[in-house]
Amino acid sequence: MTQDTSRQAYWRANLRYLVILLTIWFVVSYGFGIFLADALNAITFLGFPLGFWFAQQGSIYTFVVLIFVYVALMNKLDARFGLSED
Repeated sequence: MTQDTSRQAYWRANLRYLVILLTIWFVVSYGFGIFLADALNAITFLGFPLGFWFAQQGSIYTFVVLIFVYVALMNKLDARFGLSED
């Protein structure tokens, strides 16, 4: 694999990770917190309606978890392309 092809493959994989993770965050924050809030409010979580919880806390927690998932994915990707800092 040439260096230029390797760079393209690396960035293609990186962008694929970003699109997938940001789509998950969008679905959780907008989908669950706004669009499906009325339906989810029929369910309670920790004493709060679930739609309210997703709008106030769930999307933030999801984003933090997705940051750690992204770091793990990028560490594996870096190792696969020989860019690991280890």
